[in-house]
Amino acid sequence: MRRDDSGTSLIEFALTAPLMCLLLIGIIEIGRFTFFAILASSAARAGAQYASQNLGTAINSAQIQSAAKQDGQNLPNWIVTATALCSTNGAAPVPCNAAGTAPPQNVVYFVKVQVAGTFTSLLTYPGLPPSVPVSGSAVMRVSAQ
Repeated sequence: MRRDDSGTSLIEFALTAPLMCLLLIGIIEIGRFTFFAILASSAARAGAQYASQNLGTAINSAQIQSAAKQDGQNLPNWIVTATALCSTNGAAPVPCNAAGTAPPQNVVYFVKVQVAGTFTSLLTYPGLPPSVPVSGSAVMRVSAQ
């Protein structure tokens, strides 16, 4: 008896096409998440670069936030925080003392910029959260002290 193979390829395609589409959408989602993570790191670096120009720019948090958000493509859900750090005699940088106190000798100033946001997936996948936090940070030494 002769077997008829016509239509076998169509059935195989119908069975594998949904799996391939789900795999393709998953790859696109991973790419989008990676893009947002790189964007957050780049925005933090841009804010830190602006702040590290001199002591005046290091304390101007509005301009630091503006520089970071512009580099982060002005996404509405970015939260930018800038922190002034001080290091004395080569120690690890720690947050600076409150305003009004005299800084000790041999102080090196740093600025730390953190950018945080939320990545929202295009589709909801069972067992995975619909949104994932994304963050980036950068620490740079203030040039003109």
